[in-house]
Amino acid sequence: MDTNSPRRTDGGVETMASMKRPRLRDVQAQSGYRLALTFIDDQQFVLDMSADVQAFPGLRPLIAAEAFAHAQVGDDGWTVEWPELDIQIGADTLYLDAQAQAATDENTRIFIGWRARTGLPLAKAAQALGVSPRSITRYSNSREATPRTLALACLGWDALQQQAHAAEERGVYSVDKKDH
Repeated sequence: MDTNSPRRTDGGVETMASMKRPRLRDVQAQSGYRLALTFIDDQQFVLDMSADVQAFPGLRPLIAAEAFAHAQVGDDGWTVEWPELDIQIGADTLYLDAQAQAATDENTRIFIGWRARTGLPLAKAAQALGVSPRSITRYSNSREATPRTLALACLGWDALQQQAHAAEERGVYSVDKKDH
């Protein structure tokens, strides 16, 4: 175990670091565009980034397997970075993506994936889905199955956002006109 990793003591007994915000201790690039992630609270995930490397223009330089292999922890554990390519991904984003991939049920995958994709802060996510911030927190750690209603709210929010974006792209807006 890394001796520089954040630790706390509880009655003189060393315990693992708490993690209010996701922070990395270690990252190892694996074949197939996967990252083995170890967070400061000892949670470990293997994150498959193959779809992201293909889909996001900012990550396309990582398509070269040799480039992807140079992943390292940056910014004191707050990012994974590829310094020679000037690419950084926040630990919080990686954590949510890894949780979504590791979720055992579809509703949790939808919800955690929605959180990762939107990047909305707690209060705004709650407002967007019409639930309390406490509900967002409750299901964000993947320890409890997400209710179907919350997953459907995520899908509905996505559909509304896509509809609004499509209207902006076409320059078509619905306007109610009143005759005078």
